[in-house]
Amino acid sequence: MKYEQFGKIYFKLRRCRANFTTSKNKTMNMKTFTTILALASVLLINAQSEKTANIKITIENVLSEEGSVIASLHNEDTFLKSPGVKTAKEPAKKGEVTLLFENVSPGTYAILAIHDSNSNNSIDFDASGMPLESYGQTGDINPFGPPIFADAKFEVNGEDQEFRIRF
Repeated sequence: MKYEQFGKIYFKLRRCRANFTTSKNKTMNMKTFTTILALASVLLINAQSEKTANIKITIENVLSEEGSVIASLHNEDTFLKSPGVKTAKEPAKKGEVTLLFENVSPGTYAILAIHDSNSNNSIDFDASGMPLESYGQTGDINPFGPPIFADAKFEVNGEDQEFRIRF
């Protein structure tokens, strides 16, 4: 019998029927091989179609070196409700601080950032509800109320992006 090698799989050709013998002499039929090949192709196509992106954020006007600067990436479901899809944190540095979100899947997002000067991992408010720590967001800031997702949102489509947020 004649064997043809393709990678680590050997094809044993007989009449019009092919059996495949792996390097450990295990035989699989054509239907099993075709199913495995189709599944591998689908997985490869899906892996290539969802291209992720990196998002670089430069926070401007950091007024002190106390605490840290925290930015959180939100979709509409997590905006102002939970920690976010991704979070980045760096020690505060007077002037500018740069943060990076890596491998962000395509979708609609907004970024919220705070200068957590007392390192309690949240923004602090006074008795009237006004923030005691610096904050910012992507897009336009509404100075007369809380951030709004529609004002801060942007699209991620697989291309790397950069944003500047001013405290």
